[in-house]
Amino acid sequence: MLAIKIWNYFRGYVIIRVEGLTLEKFLNLALNKDIYLWDIERIEYTVIEGKVSLEGFKALKEVVKAVGCRVYIVDKRGFPFLLGKIKKRKMFGIGFIIFIALIIFLSSFIWSIEISGNEKIKDEEIINFLNSIDISSGKMKYNIDFENIRNQIFDEFGEFSFVSVEMKGTKLFIDVKEQDLPPEKIDTKTPCNIVAKKKGVIKKVIAKNGKNIVEEGQVVEKGQVLITGIIKDESIEENILVHSDGEVLALTRYAYTMEETIEKEIKEETGEVYTRKELKFGEKGIQIIEGEIPFREYIVFENTKSIIDFLPIQIVSYEYREVEIKKIKQNIDSLKRSTQVLAVQEINKVLPKDSQVISKDVKYDIDGNKLITQVIIEVIEDIGEKQIIYNRED
Repeated sequence: MLAIKIWNYFRGYVIIRVEGLTLEKFLNLALNKDIYLWDIERIEYTVIEGKVSLEGFKALKEVVKAVGCRVYIVDKRGFPFLLGKIKKRKMFGIGFIIFIALIIFLSSFIWSIEISGNEKIKDEEIINFLNSIDISSGKMKYNIDFENIRNQIFDEFGEFSFVSVEMKGTKLFIDVKEQDLPPEKIDTKTPCNIVAKKKGVIKKVIAKNGKNIVEEGQVVEKGQVLITGIIKDESIEENILVHSDGEVLALTRYAYTMEETIEKEIKEETGEVYTRKELKFGEKGIQIIEGEIPFREYIVFENTKSIIDFLPIQIVSYEYREVEIKKIKQNIDSLKRSTQVLAVQEINKVLPKDSQVISKDVKYDIDGNKLITQVIIEVIEDIGEKQIIYNRED
């Protein structure tokens, strides 16, 4: 169907209006004579509109005589009519040809690079590396080996566990995922303290090496020394530096807040669909099937197909689906249960594997049309982490 419409666009077609009392007979006779009409729409009981190729319109003369309907042209569409306009306006025609050629030429290059997924490695580092392997704005895109670029990025940046390289139009997209690297281990010969990696209430300290300097029930802040590796000995002038080791169990708190709309709007499809086609040259497009979207509320689905692989020429199909906006009020009790479950799931993503859950507290609050759910989970966990001693007075 799409191929036929594209073909008719290049051959030219007309939008016709047919008036009469024998419209069904008109359509059946046209079908029997292999005259293809499309996008047929009933305007009134005795009036229909549709589209037909130039050859088909000429062939309709016999059908019109046979059924006694009246047919006239509403509009002319397609490449032949565009060409006719261009011939009448030579300068415009020359400009149009240059414009199309320029679009095709310019869309053959990379004009921008977008990087996503990186947090530790800055965009500038990746861009500089791409420049070093001759990948930058202004580079012709058709002779680029994307798999090779992907492999080189992997080799250069060991922090990445995933790399995707693809072109969309004139933009090069690089999507990466960084590895969750474990904290660097400190050699047992290196003097260090054990400090708090988060706020907590001390429950138990087991100092295997070094000296415990906090007590049970004490509230400690992030970065505070818990087990010191600086041992003072009155018999000698200088302090003794040791590699602290041990566990510091503390009560910590994790909280997550969720907001959910009580009365929410949903979009429900009516089943009515309107389709529009576009021929794209790079980033510029020419509508093949035109017309106003007949819906007030709709959702859009887009499908793109390349006509020629080595040229930036595509057919884009836009499917507009009519929707009705409906408001539904959610059950408060069900909403409370679902938001609580989701909040707990989010907290579980960050809870240490060896932590012990002590309590869970759930608070609900309604603010206008929003249900606010806060889940607080208290756990016992080891909050100590080693920190190298660079100064004897640390």
